[in-house]
Amino acid sequence: FQLQASGGGLVQTGGSLRLSCSASGSALGYYTIGWFRQAPGKEREGVSCISRSGDSTNYAASVKGRFTISRDNAQNIVYLQMNSLKPEDTAVYYCAAVFLGTPDCAPQNFGSWGQGTQVTVSS
Repeated sequence: FQLQASGGGLVQTGGSLRLSCSASGSALGYYTIGWFRQAPGKEREGVSCISRSGDSTNYAASVKGRFTISRDNAQNIVYLQMNSLKPEDTAVYYCAAVFLGTPDCAPQNFGSWGQGTQVTVSS
């Protein structure tokens, strides 16, 4: 089971990006998926997580109202739509999965991690 994150880039303050997390090797529908980020010198933090069916989501307070997580299990993909981006959103973003699980967004609960994708928001 492998995850691959993509869609990062450089954007100005107020701009938007959509990150994608694609899975291979297993049906994504068995997994709770989370997006996490890590800025230089800071700990990895949970950004948003989504339940296996997509009916339950969780957002960090810092991104609530600006980011939207969604999933398409038929396509084996999870998205993170990021709007109204701020310089403090600059980080490497990772997607991660936990078999079954709950969308509590605690990094230690997620066992499968993809490589990160860099998001840089310029002021």
